[in-house]
Amino acid sequence: MPISPSLSAQAARESVARRLRDLRKASGLTVSELADRCGWDHAKTSRIENARTAPSAKDIHLWCRACGDADQADDLIAQSLNTESMYSEWRHQVRSGLKQLQDSWVEFFHATQLFRIYSSTLVPGLLQTEGYAAALLSAIADFREIPNDGAEAAAARVERSRVIHEQGHRFVLLVEEAALRYQLGDGDAMAAQLDYLLTAGALPSVSLGVIPMATQQRRLWPQETFNMYDDTLVSVELLSAQVDITQPGEIALYLKAFEELRTMAVYGQAARTLIVKAIDALNWPRTQECTPPTRR
Repeated sequence: MPISPSLSAQAARESVARRLRDLRKASGLTVSELADRCGWDHAKTSRIENARTAPSAKDIHLWCRACGDADQADDLIAQSLNTESMYSEWRHQVRSGLKQLQDSWVEFFHATQLFRIYSSTLVPGLLQTEGYAAALLSAIADFREIPNDGAEAAAARVERSRVIHEQGHRFVLLVEEAALRYQLGDGDAMAAQLDYLLTAGALPSVSLGVIPMATQQRRLWPQETFNMYDDTLVSVELLSAQVDITQPGEIALYLKAFEELRTMAVYGQAARTLIVKAIDALNWPRTQECTPPTRR
């Protein structure tokens, strides 16, 4: 089972804090003595050592110099920067708008050869139609109380997704059947999205698997959405942040989970049948409204 990505980010911060604390203790300095040498309040030293405050590059340089280990600074700074970059809050990422966020991934997508994507709640972004994406991104903008550029962001997302038609890339996509039933936009937009899945799922470069809701004795329950890019990066989407995982051991754990989920999915005609059932379910309420109730 993948460990919580937020806990993973915190563990990375604690690793930096632990190394700094070990340097202080090895030098024989107390918390107050190190603070005096660095020129800050001793409470700051405690916050850094307890991973409540992320140290700046300047902080690390001063810390290492105070401990007589200036040669350790560069390595610790690199580790700290990597730690802070792995946990990126959405509120910072969307400051320049949702369209800019879509555009920022274009070059990376072109450089990636193998995409492995698992989604428990939504149609994966690479397979989203403009109408579905606009409804989703507009809802995100409203929820986060930022300027709503959902329509422009949706057009950028669709343009970015054209990578699935380019040679040199493979896409292994897994969705829970429930993701086909959560309606975004009006009925027509949702129907168009599901219909597109029937087309995109047949592309030579795309393997689309659907995990049926009726799967019995699941060996792994639904997880948070995660995207694997080649074998070098796993990007996990949380409500508050995106967590980028690059540690080989953690990537291996997500790959194990992905392969486990993959064995529970259905493909080809069986997957198409589940998609068609979801399309039919969109028409069910309207059909019921037009049918007079049976009187007994």
